[in-house]
This record gives sequence, structure tokens and C-alpha cells, in this order.
Amino acid sequence: MDVVVVGSSMTDLVSFTQRQPRPGETIHGNKFLMGFGGKGANQCVMAAKLGAKTAMVAKLGKDFYGDNTLENFQNVGVNKDHVSQTDEASSGVASIIVSEDGQNSIVIVAGANLLLSEGDVAKATELIGNAKVVLCQLEVPQATSLAALKLAKSSGVFTIFNPAPAAENLDADFYTSCDILCANESEAEMLTGVTVSDVDSAQRAAEMLRSKGCETVIITLGERGSVLTSAQHDGVLVPVSSIKAVDTTGAGDSFIGALAYYRALMPTLPLLDAVTRANTVASISCQASGTQSSFPTASQLPKDLMAAPVNH
Repeated sequence: MDVVVVGSSMTDLVSFTQRQPRPGETIHGNKFLMGFGGKGANQCVMAAKLGAKTAMVAKLGKDFYGDNTLENFQNVGVNKDHVSQTDEASSGVASIIVSEDGQNSIVIVAGANLLLSEGDVAKATELIGNAKVVLCQLEVPQATSLAALKLAKSSGVFTIFNPAPAAENLDADFYTSCDILCANESEAEMLTGVTVSDVDSAQRAAEMLRSKGCETVIITLGERGSVLTSAQHDGVLVPVSSIKAVDTTGAGDSFIGALAYYRALMPTLPLLDAVTRANTVASISCQASGTQSSFPTASQLPKDLMAAPVNH
């Protein structure tokens, strides 16, 4: 496989409203959508839509949502050999409110995602060890994600870690088990204590993360783009073109899934270029409603985003 994702799968229940409700307030929405989500599944589907051969290692409930999720993986071409169903918990669900300004607030019930275990990772040893890129987040138990990253790293597989949702007291081994750590402002702040509000503070947070053992750190700053920090890149701001956002839900997952695609299928593409392209893919996803449904396919993107690098 090009990209293997060990992580979460959720069903998104999305309500569209004029504005976000205040605590204790009931307001009328104007549209409802049910879609597929979960950070792991989102990132995997984004890579698949771009043309990567992808596989999920995940756990679902034996319910309507789980059955639909399996069908969705089948439809978008994600290998589901290591996606199991359990009757011990419901499938994960996310209740999302999207206001007219494109902002969102989300409540997740992880359900079966919390039962994805180190044993499930062990069963997928061959799949993980033969991938080009392995991608993990924190919507499943930390020990499961860390086991997957360590297994991949020991097999010489390139690893990307998205510490989302942010967790305090993260096991120190996470920092040395990933080739790229990619976090948003709030996640970076949770991990470092640095309030990330601009490029300078993002650079400071990234350097702290690098001091913990991360080789490369990317901090995403929403509409401002991303800050890339590594031995070769000293906190470089990678801007993104200004767009009118319709729905920002899943934009971060779109970015990471696209980054995994470029790393797996265009390994000679300079990282700065890969981040620039992934920024653009994510910004395009913000111009449509929904999560996975807003992710563009390769054929819907400008040709230059899919062009292989020219080696001189």
C-alpha cells in the first residue's frame, strides 16, 4: 500500500445554522447532512481520492453506521481488510454545527474507536511494515497509535503523526517515532504551552517540538497556511491563496491526507513543495460542504498539483 492509516472512523451528523448557538440556547438550523468522518478515515480517503493505494486499520460497531462506513470505504477504494466490527460499542459519531461564516463546533462520541488495540496493530504487521507511509492520530487509544508508529518506523516506513485531538502528557516516544509531526495551533499549544497565534509563536512551538525529538514539524494556521520547521527549513511560512470558505470541516485532514499522498507517490518532491500543494488541496476542500464529500479527486484539481517533480 502507498498509505496505511491506523486510526478513527466516525459518522458525521452535520447541522448548518446561521450562527453558533450560545450555551443553553436552541436555534433553528437550515440544513442537515449525514456524512463520513473521523480523522483517520478522512485522511485515508483524501489520499485515496488523489490516487494513492490506501488501507485503514480501524474498528467499527456492528450497527447501521458501521455497515455504511464499510460500504463507503469500498466505494472510495480504501482497503478494509483490517477494519473490524464489534458489538461491544457503537460506531463513532460526531455531531457538528456549521455556521454561515464557515466555522464549526464538534462533539464526538468515539465508541468502537476506543477499542482499537495494540493487538489489532499486531494483526496488521505485514500491511504496516510494507507501506510507503503510515499515518496516525489520537482519536484511538494512544498506545495503539504509538504501537503502529513504532512498528512502521522499525520497518523503515515513513511516518506522519497528527496529535489530534490534542492530549496533555503525551508519551515522549511519539516525538521520536514520527518523521513528520503535523499539528494545528491548539494542538501545538497543548503540547508545548506556547500560545500559537501567529507565525513567530508557531516557530517557537515548532522548535520546542523538535527539541523533543521530532525531525520535521508542520504547524497549520488555517487560512494563513502552514509553518514548516526542520533541519532544512527554519520555520518557513507556506502561505495559501485566499478563498471564500463554505465549510472548513475536515480541512486539516485534507491537508494531512494530501501530504501523505505526495510523500508516498512523489518521494523526490521537495517537502516545501509538498506542503504548498497540500495547502492548496485543503483550501479547495473548504469551498464545498461536508467532510469527505468536499475532498477533491485528482481529476478535479489543477494539473500542476498532480504533476510529478522534474528531476534535473
